[in-house]
Amino acid sequence: MTMETIPAPLDAMESASALDEFRIDVPVEVEQLLEQLRTGNALLHLSTFDGVSYTTTLLAQDRWHGIVSFAADARDPRLQSLLGSTGAVVVGYLDSIKLQFDALGLTLAPGARGDVLNAAYPREVFRFQRRRFYRVRPLTRSMATATLALPIASGRMRLRVLDVSLAGVALFLPESAPGFARGSVLQDVLLQLDAHTQLSVGLVVRHTTAIGPRGGGARMGCEILDLSRDDARLLQRYIDITQKQRRALA
Repeated sequence: MTMETIPAPLDAMESASALDEFRIDVPVEVEQLLEQLRTGNALLHLSTFDGVSYTTTLLAQDRWHGIVSFAADARDPRLQSLLGSTGAVVVGYLDSIKLQFDALGLTLAPGARGDVLNAAYPREVFRFQRRRFYRVRPLTRSMATATLALPIASGRMRLRVLDVSLAGVALFLPESAPGFARGSVLQDVLLQLDAHTQLSVGLVVRHTTAIGPRGGGARMGCEILDLSRDDARLLQRYIDITQKQRRALA
């Protein structure tokens, strides 16, 4: 199962009590979760509310001095944009659990093994269960694609499908491809998942996240719009079959 890297909208929850189910604010527990992210070399996705995104790993944590340090590359223009923000939201995974916390007071500093991105030690971490819709990665031999209709001068663009669920799809966006702003609506997208599963759907771009710290393309997460009942059945059948095939190959 793949990971959703967009921060959960905490401000959309109606009250502080609604967050209590997810909040971890005991210092020792926060420290343990951060330590697991660090020792597991988990990919962490730093995002700002103005759309800047940066993927990195946790290098060090120091609760007593109130600092956490992330791997960084000072030459990366995304990092410079990130430093221009007041702070970022960090999203990472421990197995099936999604963790989220704030990274405030971001500063760049030289380290013994390269540049490091420092931030204030988080006072709390939010712990969420994985998404309720099961996602599958297409089998390599199927070469699942999504064909997007671009402006007339540009024609159409075909992108590889990284994973898909009944609610959404993640597409691989090469560095050479044009970017899509968050909230962009893509109409008449042809999803070709295999020889028997082809759907024409609308998509809404929800987030775009770099695949790795050194570039090489991005993962564009999209929500599927107005899936018909027949198409939903067809897509569910594809998901079920692909899941069984992956288990057989494991």
